[in-house]
Amino acid sequence: MNAPIEWLLEGPAWVEYRTRCDLLNQAKDEPSLQAARNSMLTDPQIQSLITELAVREAGVVSSHKNAGQYFHKLTFIADLGFQAGDPGVDQMISGLFEHISPEGPFQVLTNIPIHFGGSGENQWAWALCDTPLIIYSLVKFGLDDQPAVSSAVDYLAGLVHSNGWNCTVSKELGTFHGPGRKDDPCPYANLVMLKLLGCWKEYQDSPSCKTGAETLLDLWENSLKEHPYLFYMGTDFRKTKVPFVWYDLMHVLDVLSQFPGLRKDPRLLGMLDVLKYKMDDQGRFTPESIWTAWKDWEFGQKKMPSRWLTLSAWRIIQRFEEE
Repeated sequence: MNAPIEWLLEGPAWVEYRTRCDLLNQAKDEPSLQAARNSMLTDPQIQSLITELAVREAGVVSSHKNAGQYFHKLTFIADLGFQAGDPGVDQMISGLFEHISPEGPFQVLTNIPIHFGGSGENQWAWALCDTPLIIYSLVKFGLDDQPAVSSAVDYLAGLVHSNGWNCTVSKELGTFHGPGRKDDPCPYANLVMLKLLGCWKEYQDSPSCKTGAETLLDLWENSLKEHPYLFYMGTDFRKTKVPFVWYDLMHVLDVLSQFPGLRKDPRLLGMLDVLKYKMDDQGRFTPESIWTAWKDWEFGQKKMPSRWLTLSAWRIIQRFEEE
């Protein structure tokens, strides 16, 4: 089975652009690629999202799983291939640099209730389930060489423990931590930290990344009995769903498949088999679950194949075929 390239190219400009980049590997000066990118930059749905992201104070983080949170939408824009200098992006970037903690990580506007260990007030803070995505987006925007970005990455990488990254928050959030034992690894924190560190080849083979990856693969292997911080890898986890927001099959596969040294691991190959089983006879994928915050997008329905979901799945599959 091959990817349904022609069908993907008939989709929205942002799907066409990423298809040409990721599946066809077209050069940046290819006229058809440039035309798709120009169309993406002016797409009304994309422009509406960028306008929304220009106002950081518009959303307060009370639940990191909320797919409408600022940093999840920011990550989606970054993954489309927007760069510093593109319409609206510099305004987003300047807002991000206005809130950097003394330790180095970038902050989000947060409100943790008193009964969960917080102050109950809006405050700029960070947690390992948000700041890696802010920094990841900045890297994707082309700012990986900025001292503030490098400093933040090094600080977060150094928080790894022998069992991966635990639930860690900045001092502004008091004693807050997720619903689990303090010394347990947080599956989602490990996922987003690997997503961030995987952007650098020098980190891909680092002990910290190997530890984080082993944590996630071990949880998959022992998914019937290991559920730290109430993160399960059961039926809901295995449903096809985009964009990449939380802890689910495709998000974990997308992150771990970007580490070449993992692509022959039988546990990861087992996850891949689960994904490939969901493909229809034309190589397309239909969402099995959706985020209501994204219900107006072409992947925000469960009735028909989604081009963005299909592209996201085939990007993963093709990485394994490179081996």
